[in-house]
Amino acid sequence: MTDKAKRQSLARQGMLHPRPEDVTDPLFGANDFFDPCDVIQVKYEMLRQVRLDDQPVSQSAKAFGFSRPSFYQAQAAFQQNGLPGLVPQKRGPHSGHKLTAEVMEFLNQAQEQEPSLRTDQLVQMVKEKFGVTVHARSIERQLLRQKKRR
Repeated sequence: MTDKAKRQSLARQGMLHPRPEDVTDPLFGANDFFDPCDVIQVKYEMLRQVRLDDQPVSQSAKAFGFSRPSFYQAQAAFQQNGLPGLVPQKRGPHSGHKLTAEVMEFLNQAQEQEPSLRTDQLVQMVKEKFGVTVHARSIERQLLRQKKRR
């Protein structure tokens, strides 16, 4: 696999180190086995260096392109979940937190009763009934997901 293909694969999987140029540890410069773009490998080696080589946290974190708080987050994730704990998690909400099951049921019923309702009308109905402001595109996406599941 070429370096470009590997980087693209790492990026697709959310495992591309955000700042590979900040990795200054000699291990990553001396041997092509160690890839500063692979955030899992970088975090693991950072944790290993502190634990087994008794290196200071601040020194190791800096050498691997991370902050001290990031080191401790990685350490806790690794202790709790092992290697999979080092996989970066998606940021932000992980679901339509405003479009609850109750709201979606309301929208589905409204569309069944009046199929010609436009999305902007659905937005207004949700605001009036639930007091929640939802973007029209969020409603469209959620309705599309429901259709795909059926």
